[in-house]
Amino acid sequence: MTKAEEMKPEEVLRVELEVFRREHRDLDAAITALEETGRADQLQLRRLKKQKLALKDKIAAIEDQLTPDIIA
Repeated sequence: MTKAEEMKPEEVLRVELEVFRREHRDLDAAITALEETGRADQLQLRRLKKQKLALKDKIAAIEDQLTPDIIA
């Protein structure tokens, strides 16, 4: 068995969440660096921003799965 097979579903989600957060931060840094050069390709910037937004949506979905539903 691999480590992923031994992990509980919640642990897998937490690992995925951390990976997506790291990728989101990396994309943010790349976008900022491109914008600061002043010579950024607008198409490339748009694609990076779309990827960043998609990661944000994935992060939110995983956080929703990990947050228990509390009935008030």
